[in-house]
Amino acid sequence: MIEAQSLTKVFQDKKRGEIRAVDGVSFRCQPGQIYGLLGANGAGKTTALRILATILEPTNGTAKVAGYDIVTEPEKVRANVGFLSTATALYGRLSAQEFVEYFGRLHGLEEAELHRRIDQIFERLDMNEFRDRRCDKLSTGMKQKVSIARTLVHDPQVMIFDEPTVGLDVMTARTIVQFIRECREHGKTVIFSTHVMSEAEKLCDTIGIIHGGRILAEGTLAELRQRYRQEDLEEIFVHVVGDAQ
Repeated sequence: MIEAQSLTKVFQDKKRGEIRAVDGVSFRCQPGQIYGLLGANGAGKTTALRILATILEPTNGTAKVAGYDIVTEPEKVRANVGFLSTATALYGRLSAQEFVEYFGRLHGLEEAELHRRIDQIFERLDMNEFRDRRCDKLSTGMKQKVSIARTLVHDPQVMIFDEPTVGLDVMTARTIVQFIRECREHGKTVIFSTHVMSEAEKLCDTIGIIHGGRILAEGTLAELRQRYRQEDLEEIFVHVVGDAQ
């Protein structure tokens, strides 16, 4: 599971002074659930997810991921987390398979298990036709599939998706959305950030509306509709964020 308590991240900027990118964020996500962070660009989504993935350390607050503390046990957290975003860089001179193999070895997989996992993932994501092609020769959609394979190779129990469909064509985006659903069906704990209302509606068991680094509203889609007396998630979002400004 993921359990965040009062996560805060403060950056210092020479011109703007103190920037509270994440400000007291708390939430829980259980296995077999998708928790959606819904917010506009700059709302604090990416910073919050990078803290959970141990890429950044919190200024204050804490979180446990798969039972491990993100500050005191970061290596154990990373062993149990897959982190995917559209900003993930690939090493262009490696083939798709070589790139995924590299990350599998970083996670300590034995060679037989590593190749079994790669064969399974490449088949599932329809990647076999370009498994030997260099990453710098791949399309955007192909590169995102390589990133998914890299994220999945060690079979993590917690999956963190940071705006994974941004800039992708419709068919590739649909593949990723279906893949996120499958993660839930396999009992994984999933946190998913997006600014796309339709994705949040389709995927998320619980939605947290984040703005200015704070979660302003949280609940199932049905609960949010009842609370704000609106059927359309976009209208709910505008109402919540508007009240905070």
